[in-house]
Amino acid sequence: MQPIIRVEKLSKRYRLGGGQPYHTLRESIMRAAAAPARLARARLKPSHNGTASPDTEGHIWALRDVSFEVMPGEVLGLIGRNGAGKSTLLRVLSRITAPTAGRAEIYGRVGSLLEVGTGFHAELTGRENIYLSGAILGMRRAEIQRKFDEIVAFAEVEKFIDTPVKHYSSGMHVRLGFAVAAHLEPEILLVDEVLAVGDAAFQKKCLGKMGEVARAGRTVIFVSHNMASIEALCNSCLLINHGGLEARGEPAQIVMRYMASELRGHGGVRSLAEHPGRRPGSERLMRSVSLDAGDGVSTGILRMGSTLAVRVEFAAPRPIRPTLRLVARTAEGFPLFGVNSRITYEGANSMPQRSGAITCTLERLPLMPGTYLLDLFFGDFGDPSRDLDVIREAISFEVVPADLLGTGHLPHAVDGPIFWTARWTVTGS
Repeated sequence: MQPIIRVEKLSKRYRLGGGQPYHTLRESIMRAAAAPARLARARLKPSHNGTASPDTEGHIWALRDVSFEVMPGEVLGLIGRNGAGKSTLLRVLSRITAPTAGRAEIYGRVGSLLEVGTGFHAELTGRENIYLSGAILGMRRAEIQRKFDEIVAFAEVEKFIDTPVKHYSSGMHVRLGFAVAAHLEPEILLVDEVLAVGDAAFQKKCLGKMGEVARAGRTVIFVSHNMASIEALCNSCLLINHGGLEARGEPAQIVMRYMASELRGHGGVRSLAEHPGRRPGSERLMRSVSLDAGDGVSTGILRMGSTLAVRVEFAAPRPIRPTLRLVARTAEGFPLFGVNSRITYEGANSMPQRSGAITCTLERLPLMPGTYLLDLFFGDFGDPSRDLDVIREAISFEVVPADLLGTGHLPHAVDGPIFWTARWTVTGS
């Protein structure tokens, strides 16, 4: 099968600062007269390795040697930090701007929504802009008319359809722009983060429509900072970094790679030998703590709903049967939940030992995205009256978004730090 989009060594360079400076006629004549001398000096001047060449000084590469292919029906997510080059890539694919080098081959009609009111003429009405957008896509008037009522209903602008779009609010612009781009049946749909302008209900409707477009076999390229939406809608993902293509793969893997590079925490391992959070009077028994997602690979970044394994290494001056209590707290110090091996008697019949490790594994971590802290309480089954070693805020970890419900949405953060699922039943009267 032939790719519907083929990008080869695509690069885009922009000039830094303002436009070309203004020159008087006299200055222009003098510059022209001096041009041969400048050219001769440039040829005689030796080059310097490691420095920018004259044709690159004062410029920035928004994209540099980006290559990839997109197959028909593929839903491709683009992620990366602000300024990475994602929007520039979509503008090149939309033919809004030309590349400085490389090429992008596109086989099919392209519908795009890259910014509020993309492709709209401010003086024309909403009705006129719908027909104009359809004509630009190469559609016949009968095709546009067949979709017209559906577009207007989706955009919820029935009362304003004959009003010039220059009088529309930003939300109306976005609703109509997305409705036109999604309903006029382009083979390729390009959507930037502009959906964030709309309210929650509109975003939900747009995500649902994009899912319909993908299921219909059309190709979608979607830029978003909403990682749950990327995981829910996309079957592949690109990570763009400093204008280059850093990685491509399954959305969940690429999202985790991106979040890990952005957060850059402690790597999920921390020494406890000289920890400042140790309670005065504690015996220094806990030596280190490490976190992983149940796979044995240390990490301080976990997806919502993943496993959290906490491993504490200890060394004691006498043989003990270790116990461990964990308390998870928010970044502000509010306690969320605790688990305790002492009250479950797990390990109570183990052989006493001077050194080793005790691991607590929590399945399906019920936490919303955010930063969390762990308090550690280490004890001995042989001494049930007290904890031998206590460390507050022993280690922190990050929970990053994941689409656990398969809807492309996350619960509202204002509802609290705990994520919980439920069964719902609706009955009639």
